[in-house]
Amino acid sequence: MPSMRALRRLADSRTPPNPKPAAKEESPSPPKHAAKEESPSPQPAAAEESPPQHSSSSSSSPSSASPPAKPAPSPAYPLRDFPGREAAALCGAFRDNVRWLLKQWAPVAASSPGPGPGPARRAFLSDHRTSAVVPIVAVEVLAASSSAPLCALCRCAGWSHHWVSKRRYHFIIPADSDWEQHFGTDELLGRNDHLLHGLIHGNGFGHLVALRGHQGGSTSLSGRDIMDIWDRLCSALRVRAISLVDFSRKRSLDLRLLLGVVNGETWFARWGYYLARGSFNVSTSTYDAALEALASLHVDHLHSRHVRRVVTIYRRLSSKPLTTVREFLRCLLDWKHNELPLPPPAKPCPWLPLLLPKPCPMKRSGQPCKRFEDTVDLLHCRFSKKRLLNAADVVVAKLLEHGNDAEMTRQALRDAARGDIGDTGLLDFVIKSVGDTIVGNHVVRRLPNATTRILQFSLEECDKPVQMDVEAEHPCTEARWVGGSVDVERDLRAVYRAMVKALSEEAQAVLDCKHWVKCWGLGDESDDQLRFLAEWRPQPWEADDLTRPMPPGEIVVVPLHTSIGELVVEAEHALRDTYCFFEEFRADKLDGITGEKWDPVVLGGAESGDTIGVHGHGADMETGLRCEGGLDLWEVRCVCGAQDDDGERMIVCDACGIWQHTWCVGIPDGESLPPLFLCMLCGGALILEEGLLAQ
Repeated sequence: MPSMRALRRLADSRTPPNPKPAAKEESPSPPKHAAKEESPSPQPAAAEESPPQHSSSSSSSPSSASPPAKPAPSPAYPLRDFPGREAAALCGAFRDNVRWLLKQWAPVAASSPGPGPGPARRAFLSDHRTSAVVPIVAVEVLAASSSAPLCALCRCAGWSHHWVSKRRYHFIIPADSDWEQHFGTDELLGRNDHLLHGLIHGNGFGHLVALRGHQGGSTSLSGRDIMDIWDRLCSALRVRAISLVDFSRKRSLDLRLLLGVVNGETWFARWGYYLARGSFNVSTSTYDAALEALASLHVDHLHSRHVRRVVTIYRRLSSKPLTTVREFLRCLLDWKHNELPLPPPAKPCPWLPLLLPKPCPMKRSGQPCKRFEDTVDLLHCRFSKKRLLNAADVVVAKLLEHGNDAEMTRQALRDAARGDIGDTGLLDFVIKSVGDTIVGNHVVRRLPNATTRILQFSLEECDKPVQMDVEAEHPCTEARWVGGSVDVERDLRAVYRAMVKALSEEAQAVLDCKHWVKCWGLGDESDDQLRFLAEWRPQPWEADDLTRPMPPGEIVVVPLHTSIGELVVEAEHALRDTYCFFEEFRADKLDGITGEKWDPVVLGGAESGDTIGVHGHGADMETGLRCEGGLDLWEVRCVCGAQDDDGERMIVCDACGIWQHTWCVGIPDGESLPPLFLCMLCGGALILEEGLLAQ
């Protein structure tokens, strides 16, 4: 029985769509008009033809005749409208959409004929704000003629079981210095300084290989501009999924950790990318828990003198409490981008002169106070300054645990700090010297008890913040804080490092999650098209030779009135045209649709978007271009729990052939692999066997 949705769509559509007449009305004689235009226009000059078929009558007419040797001009798109409205209206599968788009682009002469990558095609993106004209180049590579037909990026993304696509398409925006040069395809693909490098296989699965904004050398395009270009291109071509490996850094900070803590998501999440898999068997739940633990960490628990001073500064300059690491990092980023937590003061702030490193006198009972770090310079002892300062921090921490206004005897304080300071001589020296000095943001008081006359220690908060170290040769302190970002960058790095040190395991779990993906799906709109996933159903003897799970099916797009027999032909064509494995494949029948070959598909009981099984014969079981992971089936069984290749460095056991992470088995990343390696099981079994033989 046909589904209600199928009958409803069949009743709504009276006649099949006919895009050709509409295309003729919109594009009267485009070639002649395009040849006159030199400035960028809202639509590409060569993109006037209607997708997906193109008529050649206009190019052969006498009125528009041109020398055959003259290349067609490269089309120009507005930067924020790329790849154009016609491309955005494409409704076919990716393999058809990308061919239509590249036909609109002008070919670039190949540097060396022969096998290898095909000729490049080029278009231009014009930015009306900066008057920059940015080239974008597309290169089609055939797997059969490629020196590396298998995709290592698919293997790391968890797509090792995907069939090898016949074609892959590279979309590249070269570096600024190369915009006027004409590279050959081999040289273009061999460079690693592109502003954008995206790779999409013929089946619609691809990878974002490289993205560089202003920090990477781009003068005209920001990272957000380039990411918008890439995302619109993928959406228009109906890409199925794009993976990326997030190694983005800014100076010495990993952005996936910094922005994950601040915003709860990475930079790429703005475009719909989500965590696909974590390295070292880190799960999504572990990642979320680690982010939450880092974000909710109290800033007062960061064991760093510099951070405690920074916290005091920004709490005074901001009216917000800034209690958690997320709140504090967000404040620093706002300050860095001149989004001040408070409006700039009309008069010089009385606190800002305290930024200069000078003694902070504080009197109580006529007794002055100095910073302990300044006092250390005057002390003559066998302990280093670093050990003395660290020990003083421990003493203050113990006093804070006891209570900010509570008092502790010398012996109680010594016993409390004894567990963290193993050197009793160092501990006794610091307890003797730390009295009436400033450590961090507190004054350590050492006064005798009025009744027992026993020395007792207590803490007092400074009346004014003890600020960070600022260069004395910069007298304009307020300008440095409000207008500059040098100090904020330093504070950001200090808080970031203190956070990583405080929760190192959680921070490492976040850093191990670097594989992200965005999926578009079928995009089954309410148009006059049916979309199915054609999935091959192997014969029993063929299934025995398959060592990996079945990959997702190939997209087939057919009109609403297509018959079952026509759908069989389209499914066969989709598999043969997309994958090397199905070069000689012949489809016989379909699973999931009932009826005769002349019956309409909508009456066969299948909904648009369903997966249909394709039975046939002729799959090339002997080809080496079967799966992206190759024919060799490796087995990963690491001590961390990983059971698949995640892109991290691995080593194989020479006895059992099991792969494990080098880091998990105790081999640092910078250390070379040993010539012979045995896993724990094989090594333990060998030792046990040798022990039995010795007995």
